[in-house]
Amino acid sequence: MFDFAWSEFALVGVVALILIGPKDLPVAVKAITDMIKKARRMAAEFQTHVDEMVREADLHEVRDQLNELRNFDIKGELEKAVDPDGTLRQTFTENPLEPSPAPVAVETAAEPVIAAPVPEEPTGPPVPAFIPPQIARPPAAPAFMPPGAQAPRPRV
Repeated sequence: MFDFAWSEFALVGVVALILIGPKDLPVAVKAITDMIKKARRMAAEFQTHVDEMVREADLHEVRDQLNELRNFDIKGELEKAVDPDGTLRQTFTENPLEPSPAPVAVETAAEPVIAAPVPEEPTGPPVPAFIPPQIARPPAAPAFMPPGAQAPRPRV
């Protein structure tokens, strides 16, 4: 138990028998066992409270992690990873059929920049900056087609 030998227990019993007496010894032993039971109950209750606190702490951590997952902005994170400076978003929001604006010359204080003369605008329709996919040539049929497959049809 507490690293006591049987001889030490016997010595304690003989001393208790002499000091307490044989008449009051059973009452003293019952009081000691009641105190030991009470101490064990208190230790068990303390342990359950500690376990409950640990369980609640773990639940708070889990709840916080779930809230982080719930509030996670995957769209924003993907946009930051793919297009950190916003150039792709700007490309898709601009109208591709509008002519691109002419570059504007910017003068600096150290060295004057002379802007090139702006050519006159052509009298025909505006020329887009790139060819839209609807106008581009449809994809060619693959070199090898498995039996029973049909060639892709051009989009209209």
